[in-house]
Amino acid sequence: MLFENYLTTNGNCICIDLRRANNTEIMLTKVKMPLPDMMAAVLAMDESVLDVDQVENLIKFCPTKEEMELLKGYTGDKDNLGKCEQYFLEQMKVPRVESKLRVFSFKIQFGSQISEFRKNLNTVNSACDEVRNSFKLKEIMKRILFLGNMLNQGTARGSAIGFKLDSLLKLSDTRATNNKMTLMHFLCKKLADRSPELLDFHQDLVSLEIASKIQLKSLAEEMQAIIKGLEKVKQELGASENDGPVSDIFRKTLKEFIGVAEAEVTSLTNLYSVVGRNADALALYFNEDPARCPFEQVTATLLNFVKMFRRAHEENCKQAELEKKKAEKEAEMEKAKGISLTKKGVNS
Repeated sequence: MLFENYLTTNGNCICIDLRRANNTEIMLTKVKMPLPDMMAAVLAMDESVLDVDQVENLIKFCPTKEEMELLKGYTGDKDNLGKCEQYFLEQMKVPRVESKLRVFSFKIQFGSQISEFRKNLNTVNSACDEVRNSFKLKEIMKRILFLGNMLNQGTARGSAIGFKLDSLLKLSDTRATNNKMTLMHFLCKKLADRSPELLDFHQDLVSLEIASKIQLKSLAEEMQAIIKGLEKVKQELGASENDGPVSDIFRKTLKEFIGVAEAEVTSLTNLYSVVGRNADALALYFNEDPARCPFEQVTATLLNFVKMFRRAHEENCKQAELEKKKAEKEAEMEKAKGISLTKKGVNS
């Protein structure tokens, strides 16, 4: 980057690249406070004064090494400098200011990040528990196995003791010889006739749809990001021990935060381990290999099955209603026909 001396219309000396200086000044208009007060808020990590967006902007506009060297060489009246230069000089009073700003940003977001992450972990756990504890789902699986064995009677597959999970999705593909009804429709009809209490099994699986949108890989990455983020916070605390009085408030605030954050991360790490075991146990519950049929595949398959099952049952109900109306209409026509014949008999 090339640096030149500019003189603005209001007489301030500009040492930094003009475009860079203008962008920095635009950013500072969004903070709207004296520079010393702003840096005091940074060192105190005061979330009531600066929000995460403002802190992230301050990070983007930290002075580079080249800019700091340039300003160190300035010997004129500092009051004559532009707002950008004055802002950079204020930041330069704080050792490793960018690192401290990143710590501040991490602290601001930590609460909501932890809360959302814990929510996702609990959702996965709930979905696993709901599926494994659903008596109705287990009964429907038994009926599907019985139905499959009945259809395959007399063949090598006619005495199966189980079936692959993805076979659930094939029930809608297998049609009767008249091509009017799928195996899914047949299953729903039989359940409606003999075990109607099982038809609402989806109500046992309230967390399934939300859980199906959660990727365990993303959870693993987020867990690592939280752990590494806290580690960087601790590193900055250690480095700030040599800063002197300028970082006294920063160190005090950071020590308090780390005490709370470490307890939260320990709790989350334990919960994350439980989630991993439960996710594997869900695949094993269906006698699937967790490596080949991971949590995401299990939940996606079950969710699709639920949707196809409910759609087939709804279509059965509509068809039954149409047949009922048709039968009523035919009965009325027969009744009307009978009355007409009776009248003819009387008249003759």
